[in-house]
Parts: sequence; structure tokens; C-alpha cells
Amino acid sequence: MNNLRSRIIPSLLMDDGRLIKTRQFREPKYVGDPINAVKIFNEKGVDELAIFDIGAWKGSEPNLKLLEKIANEARMPLCYGGGIKSEDQAAKIIGLGFEKISISRQAILQPDLISSIAARIGSQSTVVTLDVKKRVLMSGWNVFIENGKTKVREDFGSILDRITAAGVGEVTINCIDREGMLNGYDLELAQYVADRVRTPITILGGAGVPEHMSELITKIGTVGAAAGSMFVFKGIHRAVLISYSRPNDVIGQHFPDK
Repeated sequence: MNNLRSRIIPSLLMDDGRLIKTRQFREPKYVGDPINAVKIFNEKGVDELAIFDIGAWKGSEPNLKLLEKIANEARMPLCYGGGIKSEDQAAKIIGLGFEKISISRQAILQPDLISSIAARIGSQSTVVTLDVKKRVLMSGWNVFIENGKTKVREDFGSILDRITAAGVGEVTINCIDREGMLNGYDLELAQYVADRVRTPITILGGAGVPEHMSELITKIGTVGAAAGSMFVFKGIHRAVLISYSRPNDVIGQHFPDK
């Protein structure tokens, strides 16, 4: 990770072709059309854009027609996650112009899928996204799938070890407790993952102001600092207004070195 730099990554949630935003995977709010959002982020000059179809786990295929439109419109690196169940699907999405694909539920249910996708499209294009919640009565975190509905029995640390050994090129950790809450990242969680994982990591869930990202990168080191609500809402009434904080605005002179 020493040769990498930190990235500021808008993370958009999509359901049935519409952009939504949630709080802890609840209270979905419509925030716009994905194509329009991509056009706005083009003008903002974002580092990278992540798009997750959170309804696709229920059985639908990735919406390749929509993804093709997004890829054709975008002028930044793209990552897509949602409904990918095979290496062929992953390869098709990469073929549309996406730089990365992410699997989440299937990384738990089909452990061999990680290595087969990495062999097909390359480790650098293969991401695993884990949704985690802090344990109530014990220290540590549990992994959940299906938008936080189903707890995974396998230990969080063991999952991290397994997916990195399988050849994943990046691990994204979404803190369900902080998702949409705008109260800052779980830095304890981020540090645990950074200490355990040698591959690049992205932390998602909780960013509400640029200072939260600055704190994450200053304390943890080279990471992807991802956020959703921070980039689509403005003010206490959560009015929809897509914006972007440029990397140097977040961490200034520290950015190139971290």
C-alpha cells in the first residue's frame, strides 16, 4: 500500500435503476437519476465513483444496459457491485468500461468466486465489500449480508484473511452502524482492518464533513475514504445537492504522501 495514495470516493446506492440513500440500510430516500449524478461528478473531477445496486441480491441480474450508459458517460474510474454471481458477469461489466467490480454476499456464499473472478479480470479489478456491525455484548464486529438482514457466522477476522488469500485486490468495509449517520468513521474498525489486511482498503460509512475524511487518512494512513450522504445531501434537512470535496481540500499537503 506504500506506493498508493489515498482516494476520495463518492459511493452511490441504486435500487431498480434509481439512486437512493439510506440510514443503516433503512429509510430509503430517492436522490436522483444515476446518469445525471455521473454527469455532475464528471464536472467535479472525482477520483473514483462506486455504485452499488443494493436490491440486486434478491435475484436480479446486473442491469447491463444501464451500466453501459453509466460507463459511456463517466470520465472517472468506476466500481460496480450488486448481483454479480459469476466470473462471466464480472467480465462483461469490466468489458463495458468499469475498472472494478465488487462482490459482497457472494463472497460469503461462494468463497471460490473471488479467486475465479480475480483470475479472469485481474486482482486489481476485484473488490470485496463487507457490511459490518459492532457487536453489542462483545468486542469486535460481525459481518452481515442482504443489506444488514442476515448475520454471517464466520468470524470477521477470518473472513478478511480468507478473502485476501483468495486474491482480492481491494477490500471495502462499510460500517452499518455509521451508514448515513454523518457522525464520522469508526476509526477503531478502520485501524483493525488496516492492521489485518495488506491489500488496499476503502472505508465507508459515517463521513459527514471533509474533516472526517482528513481524520481517517491522517490516523489510518493510505486508504480510500468513501462516502454517500456527504456527497448527496446538504444541511440538517438533508436536501438533495450533489457535491464533492476535492482531495486537497480534505487533507491538503498531506494528501500526496499518505
